[in-house]
Amino acid sequence: MTRLTAAQARRVAVAAQGFAAPRPKGAVTRAHLRRLIERIQVLQLDSVSVAVRAHYAPVFSRLGPYDRGLLDAAAWSHTPRSPRLLVEYWAHEAALMSVQDWPLLRWRMREYTHGRWGVQIVRNNPALVDAVVAAVAELGPSTAGQIEAHLQTVTRRGRGAWWNRSETKWVAEALFASGVFTTAHRVGFARHYDLTERVLPADVLARAVDDAEAVRELTLRAATALGVATAADIRDYFRLRAQQVKPALDQLVAAGELEPVEVDGWGPAYLRAGLAVPRAGRGTALLCPFDPLIFFRPRVARLFGFDYRIEIYTPAAKRRYGYYVWPFLLDGELVARVDLKADRAAGELLVVGAFAEPGRSSTRVAHALAAELRAMAGWLGLTDVRIGERGDLAAHLRNPAHAGR
Repeated sequence: MTRLTAAQARRVAVAAQGFAAPRPKGAVTRAHLRRLIERIQVLQLDSVSVAVRAHYAPVFSRLGPYDRGLLDAAAWSHTPRSPRLLVEYWAHEAALMSVQDWPLLRWRMREYTHGRWGVQIVRNNPALVDAVVAAVAELGPSTAGQIEAHLQTVTRRGRGAWWNRSETKWVAEALFASGVFTTAHRVGFARHYDLTERVLPADVLARAVDDAEAVRELTLRAATALGVATAADIRDYFRLRAQQVKPALDQLVAAGELEPVEVDGWGPAYLRAGLAVPRAGRGTALLCPFDPLIFFRPRVARLFGFDYRIEIYTPAAKRRYGYYVWPFLLDGELVARVDLKADRAAGELLVVGAFAEPGRSSTRVAHALAAELRAMAGWLGLTDVRIGERGDLAAHLRNPAHAGR
């Protein structure tokens, strides 16, 4: 059996996620975006916008500054010349994925016939389910509030916690989870539901995929996106279950698609067949907390020796690094972490805190990080980078030699 060192596994994993390839020299195009989705499969969605919403960030991290309208058009619009490229579903968590992959998750849609949460509410309200479907059929793309107002079922509620949603909202979410609805578009991040048959191509909706075949394909795609991975890593990518993945892995190994390997410090793992082990670490990028390279935290610890958690829900006084912390990848290794906030009123990218990992050269890290921060600020339409006081890298980033001023 092939044996990989931890460093070799890390280089394979970083390259598989697209970080070893050079960024486009010209404008990022729809073709670049399509190839990236074919490689990493999913762009996780999240409502936090303190710097930039999560689904935009992995594209920037791999391709460099690009027009976010390109991704918006790929996800939320359709024209004969530019058909919809992406669709939203529970792929990892809520995520954008290729429209062509919709049939691979029909088994999950059947499991979510009454929704992912609030199942009893949906089961107890079949008439409301029919009414919500009829309302969207009549109205076209609509938010839950618009549907609710149309039906006059309950007084429209203001913003609140998940458990305060109206029954109409629960039903709309269940119809989304079951595949009856999908997201036609988002405005201000609010999901506008529509009938899936009016959003996705007829040939995609007509394509039948056996459940076992679908799981096997998802398993292969996860393993390909990861490069080298444990069974747990592979399961997490599309949130598959152990009893689904085990036979799929056995079949993929038998077919020569995956190769069993041993990774030092990991134990048994799987390598995508045909992948070469890069001789050197490559890839420099800021990574948002929901980037596919790092969204499974046990894998981050194994790959990089990097203990990472998001501290949004940690009381401010107890946060170690900050509210919304971006790990920094330099030459294929995680070497620092940066708490970022886009101060749009001031036109500044605010570095609330910056911290080097133990044993890293602060001078080298700060020089490379400053360049990425300037690129990110420009991409977000901000005119300056402002460095706060927290962290051992802050003073180095303020040094004009690194700041590029």
